[in-house]
Amino acid sequence: MTKAIMLQGTGSDVGKTVLVAGLCRLAANRGLNAKPFKPQNMSNNAAVADDGGEIGRAQWLQSLAARTPSSVHMNPVLLKPQSENGSQVIVQGRVFGQAKARDYQRLKPQLLEHVLQSFAIVSEGADLVIVEGAGSPAEINLRPGDIANMGFATRAKVPVVLVGDIDRGGVIASLAGTHAILSDDDRTMISGYVINKFRGDVSLFDDGIAAINRFTGWPCFGVVPWLKAAGRLPAEDSVVLERLAKGASGALKIAVPVLPRIANFDDLDPLRAEPDIELVFVKPGDRLPGNAALVILPGSKSTIADLADLRAAGWDRDLEAHVQRGGRVIGICGGYQMLGRMVRDPLGIEGASAEAPGLGLLDVETEMAPEKTVRNSLAVSAEYDVPLAGYQIHLGVTAGPDCANPSAVIDGVADGAVSADRRIMGTYLHGLFGSDAYRGKLLESFGLSGERRNYRQSVDEALDEVASELETHLDKGWLTALLG
Repeated sequence: MTKAIMLQGTGSDVGKTVLVAGLCRLAANRGLNAKPFKPQNMSNNAAVADDGGEIGRAQWLQSLAARTPSSVHMNPVLLKPQSENGSQVIVQGRVFGQAKARDYQRLKPQLLEHVLQSFAIVSEGADLVIVEGAGSPAEINLRPGDIANMGFATRAKVPVVLVGDIDRGGVIASLAGTHAILSDDDRTMISGYVINKFRGDVSLFDDGIAAINRFTGWPCFGVVPWLKAAGRLPAEDSVVLERLAKGASGALKIAVPVLPRIANFDDLDPLRAEPDIELVFVKPGDRLPGNAALVILPGSKSTIADLADLRAAGWDRDLEAHVQRGGRVIGICGGYQMLGRMVRDPLGIEGASAEAPGLGLLDVETEMAPEKTVRNSLAVSAEYDVPLAGYQIHLGVTAGPDCANPSAVIDGVADGAVSADRRIMGTYLHGLFGSDAYRGKLLESFGLSGERRNYRQSVDEALDEVASELETHLDKGWLTALLG
């Protein structure tokens, strides 16, 4: 049987995604065929798997860490929030339907069979499967029908390592409390725990480890320090935007309005990594900075709803003033749709609103259609004649006079639109800033010269650094038992 281990957290954002990626890379460096798996993910940061279909961006990163092709079976259930209490449900890479939170609870037992099927497919031929939980097993109100944590672990018989985040405080209580409220059957699945995000002298936490062991009886498998290299990895979901609200100072300021249903904002990571760029994520209630040279409208899970929120924040007026000052705008996917004259959704695919006027910065119109475009793509920038590689995940067809000036040619087909004055651009291609040649040409157009770093290589180097830190700080006996 394939060996498997599952990392569950005492809460959300405790660092499970990075730890799984680091363990995948560590296993790959030791010559193992390791594969990541996450039964259920909730994120609007999606990727197109190598076998087609959508998965969470985090599982795509983890497969990259494992040096193995990504598959829709690595994340069989993906929830993409569209409203305060409703999500689009993706099952094994394809749209399954829409569900509100209460309806989804009733749907989960049916989805568990898909999850177990995908786990079997991922396990086939693998030396090790490293599973990531979602949220926390301590959310015992969600335990009936659970597919993301102990519901999966008990059915698949996968031992669990609990991850506690010491940086947020209360880690002893989090671990001891989780032990106290779990059922006997669930508690027996936990083989030990890891303390994550520690800063300073680890020996100062010796008494803390002793206390946790006294309350739980669980062994500690290591105290992992704050991993600086993790900041160079793509983020899983929008919770990190709170920490990224203000970028480092740089010669070029780029502003990004953070809308409630922002999607695939990891498109911006290659720009954030550039030392001469100040990338500012603007939250509702704040104005778009008047000294920004470029505003980027990223993807959205619900274009019409986010357009309404953009206007409610007053960002439509800020954008108008930005353009009048000579500023430039790039819209990606949903952001591209917002730049046009009108967005129509006659079938109510994204919500109740049938249509909404766009920002009118591009002479195009969009109509939502039921068939979703999901594919990895090769492209060429029409403006700079350099290669692009990315992916498309979108609903809707966009057309209009400005499409006669495409922004790119994707898989041999013209895509996007550019305004007559060349200052407004839209595209359906995610990942275009990851092209070092394109990013270099774009920044040159703002007067920034110099060779651009290889972004993909920097991500790969960060994964190696994370793996090295884990090898240093995790219990050697546990790692030997896991990795050989």
